[in-house]
Amino acid sequence: MHVPEIRCALYGLFISGSCSGLLRTNADVLVASKWLITFLFLDELLIFCYESSRQHKNLPYEERKASQVYFFNGAWLYSMQYNSQPSPLLTTNMEKAMATFSASTVTTILLLAASTLYIQVEGSIGVNYGTVANNLPPPAQVAHFLLESTIVNRVRLFDASTEMLRAFAHTGIAVTVTVTNDQIPHLTNIGFAQEWLKSNVQPHVRTTNIVRILVGNEVISTANKLLIASLVPAMQTLHAALVGASLDRRIKISTPHSLGILSSSSPPSGGKFRQGYDTHVLKPLLSFLRATNSPFMINPYPFFGSSPETLDYALFRTSSGVFDENTNLSYTNMLDAQLDAVFSAMKLLGFSDIEIVISETGWPSLGDSSQVGVDAESAAQYNRNLMQHVTSGAGTPLMPNRTFETYIFGLFNEDLKPGPTCERNFGLFLSDLTPVYDIGILRSTVHEEGLKEKKRCLPKTGADLEALQRNMDHLCGLEMQYCKPIQEAGECFLPMVRAHAAFAMNACYQGTGKNRFDCDFETGEISTVDPKTLLQEFAISSPFQAASIEDIGACSGLFAMKKRIGSED
Repeated sequence: MHVPEIRCALYGLFISGSCSGLLRTNADVLVASKWLITFLFLDELLIFCYESSRQHKNLPYEERKASQVYFFNGAWLYSMQYNSQPSPLLTTNMEKAMATFSASTVTTILLLAASTLYIQVEGSIGVNYGTVANNLPPPAQVAHFLLESTIVNRVRLFDASTEMLRAFAHTGIAVTVTVTNDQIPHLTNIGFAQEWLKSNVQPHVRTTNIVRILVGNEVISTANKLLIASLVPAMQTLHAALVGASLDRRIKISTPHSLGILSSSSPPSGGKFRQGYDTHVLKPLLSFLRATNSPFMINPYPFFGSSPETLDYALFRTSSGVFDENTNLSYTNMLDAQLDAVFSAMKLLGFSDIEIVISETGWPSLGDSSQVGVDAESAAQYNRNLMQHVTSGAGTPLMPNRTFETYIFGLFNEDLKPGPTCERNFGLFLSDLTPVYDIGILRSTVHEEGLKEKKRCLPKTGADLEALQRNMDHLCGLEMQYCKPIQEAGECFLPMVRAHAAFAMNACYQGTGKNRFDCDFETGEISTVDPKTLLQEFAISSPFQAASIEDIGACSGLFAMKKRIGSED
């Protein structure tokens, strides 16, 4: 076994069984949660699980088979560490799982769980929320719009504005904040770093999902010697402040770079960092990122590398592409070539294991007459193809079978940005929140406004069971009142994920105002279907007969919660 996998198991991989199906009911999850020291521990678990899935996805069969032993032994050891004896519930589940599933099945479940974590971390789509404009809507309106009307689940901010962070409170959207370049030299002082954290981050961590702090933006490209010399020390000092505040497992530190850090990018396998910066700045920086499990962040823009001859190549269109003679690999789009050039440069310094995040990329919808491909159609094509490509799992020729956490630039057209016309027209939306072009980022509003019948939040048809289980874990962790009736021995207990998810999701929806965004679980939808009928169908089709149809009916079709959270309508 590899070290990351062992640590993953020993630190409690059994908890991720709630996503894979081994901890099937909320009662299981509640028992498992008692062993968490803090929610920060879960972050550490996810990091190790993620590292394991990323580095060792293609394990030989014997090692994959052995992983299940570590899984169950790790669960038992961890329970013994914090309890006088293992939980009977967990022990029973483990025994059932071992008796029911073959080694290959359990291993598959583990790999699926790891894969789910991998996709969530890397394959998500975010936006860069720039504000160099005088006509933008209030941040609270923007946050509500992103949550309710788009599939965006990550936002990068270019500062740490209190108004912005308050706007994203209780949305669950993953927020990245930025220390501006001018503050970097001051950040090398631990007192300043602690005060910056105390003023800009700590007041919001309980309500806003802050996941990353960026120290500056494209610092090396500024050629400012003081900023460049201070960059890594500032990151190290800020990390020390995070450790002191017990936030280092939840919030990671990185810094974005332009492709200007490369001295060579063609062919992709020959990518190299600029001489001098490679050993004196980037190598220490990469060492820091590795030590803190943080990603290397890059701003690749095929738009700025394109010409009339390479426009199709830059836009993911059919083209002759590029052939790398060193590796005998073919490139069908410019973004892959740019990412692999960065990967090659990192590999040259011995850091091929560090994840790459696309912190900026985009295409303008308007430009000067001398520029090629600056129109809404080209911008839509680039961003639509970008989203499909980075979330597909195809990866790049040198980094196959992976997805990339990606932030599109930008959310809005910014009318006050200096420079050529294109700089003010990278936005996906106008200031009135109407799209500049369609890339499939908006959610469907299907008949919701016209529904006259009683509205409920229920799982979508065919919704993934693991995703539904994650929804329940989240809801039951935030508001335990929503889940009491579906715990074991509760009046609405039925050991089926879809039934319990329907109860928890609708309880949340009914109890928090019945707004559309209160059903925004990605697996949920507003429905007028009587959930009592659904529960009956679940019971009839289920191999479990723990609850009779009469028992289910006593739950009034999932709405027993009205006695606890008030009237439905």
